[in-house]
Amino acid sequence: MDRVWKTVITVAAACLFLCGCSVLTVDEMYYPPKRSEAFDNLQSVMDAAMSGLEYCAPLSGENQQNVQMADLNGDGTNEYLLFAKGTEDRPLRILVFGGKDGSYSHIQTIECSGSAFDQVEYVNMDNTPGMEIVVGRQLNDQVIRSVSVYSLRRDGLEQLVSVNYTKFLTVDLDNNMLHELFVLRPGQTDADEGVAELYAIKNGSMERSNEVNMSRPADKLKRIITGGIDEEIPAVFVASMVDETALVTDIFILSGDLLKNVTFSNESGTGVQTMRNFYVFADDIDNDGVVELPALISMKPRADGVHEDRHHLIRWYAMTKDGREIDKMYTFHNFVAGWYLQLDSRWAPRVSVETFGNSYEFYLWNKEYKKTEKILTITALTGQNREEQALESGRFVLLRTESTVYTAKLEEGAQTLSLSQDSVIYSFRMIQQDWKTGET
Repeated sequence: MDRVWKTVITVAAACLFLCGCSVLTVDEMYYPPKRSEAFDNLQSVMDAAMSGLEYCAPLSGENQQNVQMADLNGDGTNEYLLFAKGTEDRPLRILVFGGKDGSYSHIQTIECSGSAFDQVEYVNMDNTPGMEIVVGRQLNDQVIRSVSVYSLRRDGLEQLVSVNYTKFLTVDLDNNMLHELFVLRPGQTDADEGVAELYAIKNGSMERSNEVNMSRPADKLKRIITGGIDEEIPAVFVASMVDETALVTDIFILSGDLLKNVTFSNESGTGVQTMRNFYVFADDIDNDGVVELPALISMKPRADGVHEDRHHLIRWYAMTKDGREIDKMYTFHNFVAGWYLQLDSRWAPRVSVETFGNSYEFYLWNKEYKKTEKILTITALTGQNREEQALESGRFVLLRTESTVYTAKLEEGAQTLSLSQDSVIYSFRMIQQDWKTGET
C-alpha cells in the first residue's frame, strides 16, 4: 500500500511540474475544492434576499429545484431564479438574480398568490432573445390552479396572461419554432365538458384562441401527451375517463388560426373500452413519429365458456386532420403478464387466444370461421429450471428478465402464415408502464 501511495504522489507531482505549477504537499492534495468567489457572491446575495422567506420548489414537471437557471434576456448569460414563500397576502415569490464577471444582484421579484408552485417551464414564445417564464400555481386547497406567463422586457418582468387551468403544457402546434400555451380548464359547471384553449404571443401581446370543448369534464383527465397525427401535424392527445372501464381520447390541432378537436368529426374513434380497469392509451407504438390510437376488438371464442373477457385484440390507427382513421397495426396485449405481440394485419382479426396457466395459445380461424388451427404458444417460465425448460418441447427464447424467461413455440399452423422464430421474436415486446398508469 505504501508503494501505491508513493506512485500516486509521484505521478501527481510530475503532472504539476510539467504544467508549470508549484508542487503541492500531501495534505494540500486532500483539501476539498474551494468555492469560487462568484459562487460566494451569489450565495450571499440570495441569503440576503431570502430574509423572512422559505424555499418553495415547484411540485411537478421537469423543473423542481429551489434555484433554477434560464437566459431570460437573451444575452447568453443565465439568470438565477429562486422559488420561495412568505407570509403576505401574495406569499409566493420568484426572486431573479443576474450579473456578470462574478458580481450578482437581485434584479427582479415576481409576487404571486397561491399556496404552492405547481409547475414552471422556460420557453421562447415571442421570437425575441430570451425565454419566457410559464408558472403554474396552486390556489389554496382548490382544484383549480392558475398559470401565468412572464417576459423580461426593458421595464422589467411583465405578466402577459394569467388564466385558470386543470392542466397546461407548452407546445408548438403551428410549427413556427415558437411555443404556445395549451390550457385545459373546467366548463361553466362541474358537469359541463372541459374546455381547451391556446395562448400565443403575437405583436408583443398574448392572444387567446377559440374555445374548444373536450369530450368529458376536465376533472376526468387521465393523461395528456403531444405528438403527430397523419402528415406529421402536431397535436395534443387528451385521454379522459368515461367510467371505471373506459377512456375517451380528444385530439387537438391548430387548423389555420383555429383550434380544433379532430375526434369530434368521428365519434366512433374517440372511445376505448378496456377490461378489468386496464386502460390503453394513445402511443406512437410503431415509432414512426405519428401517435396511434387503440380500439379493442373482441375475439371469437373457440368454444362457449373458454374465452375470457380480457382477451381482445387492439387495432391501432392514426387520425387525419378531418377525422378519418388510418389502420396501422394489430396487437395482442397481455396486461396481466406485461407483454404484447404484434400480429399481421392480414389475418389478425381471425385470431383467438386461450390461457392455460402461464401459457397463451394462439389459434387462427379459417375465413369461414368454421374451424381453428393452433399457430403459436407463448409461455412465461419462472421456476429455478426455467433456462432448461426454455429449450424443451420445441421452444425458443423471446426475452429474459431477472425472474422470467419468455418463450414461444411455433405450432403446426405457423407454416401456412410464414411465421418464423425471428419474426415472432421481433414482434414480442414488453408493455411500457405509462400505458397502464396513464399518469398526467
